[in-house]
Amino acid sequence: MVHLALQDLVDTGDVIGPRAFSTGPGIFWTEDLKTTEQALKIVRKYRYLYRTKMVKAYLLGNRRQRQLLAEASKIVKIMPTGEGQMDSKLGMGYIIDGYSGNEHAFSITPLYKDVVELIAKSGIFYTPTIIITSGGPSAESYYESRVTAQELIKARHFLPRNFVDRKTSPRAWPKDNEYSFQRIAAATAKIVRAGGRVCVGAHGQFPGLGYHWEMWALASGGMTSMEVLRSATLVGAEAIGYAQDLGSIERGKLADLVILDGDPLVDIRNTNTIRWVMKNGELFEGDTLNEIWPESKRLPPLWWWNETP
Repeated sequence: MVHLALQDLVDTGDVIGPRAFSTGPGIFWTEDLKTTEQALKIVRKYRYLYRTKMVKAYLLGNRRQRQLLAEASKIVKIMPTGEGQMDSKLGMGYIIDGYSGNEHAFSITPLYKDVVELIAKSGIFYTPTIIITSGGPSAESYYESRVTAQELIKARHFLPRNFVDRKTSPRAWPKDNEYSFQRIAAATAKIVRAGGRVCVGAHGQFPGLGYHWEMWALASGGMTSMEVLRSATLVGAEAIGYAQDLGSIERGKLADLVILDGDPLVDIRNTNTIRWVMKNGELFEGDTLNEIWPESKRLPPLWWWNETP
């Protein structure tokens, strides 16, 4: 529940931060669902008390129990997404049973036309989290081993130094030919080309950099830069029920922008050339989060800035 409290603090201006949306606590097998009425009691709590637009079935139980949650969600008009656990059969069940999303990759590759078209035509939002794919070393370790000095400087500004150093310190990195995440990315590209809705999810592995790595990993499988950017913006906003406010630059939407020095359509890795960020019309430096408009003020000191290396 901490994330819901943090979201409230950001929304009221007591804490500086991004817009934070959540499914609320995962719904686990411990709920022991047996009836639609039980499921309705749960999803109404999320819809009206937690004020979420989504619920997440996290290894809820057997298929009938997952179906009960889907049925109740439809009645209450809340979107159910599922923890796929990189289990392709489980993910197929979410699609057939009417879930709005599947979190984590269909890890069996390649995907053939029947599965690709089922995913695409169902309209489900598919978030492969390539950064932690199974079947080989993760994309996370691939990109951690290639962090630049400039990226390290910025990461240490926004994150405790011991976290950054633990994630990026030299170790026995896998060889390039041992990685398999590009195959997951290639299967994901097929889904996009078939009209499917793919989202970007960095799984919280490395705040800040992880989201860029996930975009780059998607591009490694053949998605174009525009397809990746659309997945990272508008499709993601649609998936969580906020497309009316976020995800694209349109009249009537919130003034949230990321302004880059490089063109990501030329090279997707230019997503990480952030010069400024705007939230709700307030403009900040990308490297420091010092506000420059409408007021000029520095980011308050963060406790780890005085850490000894």
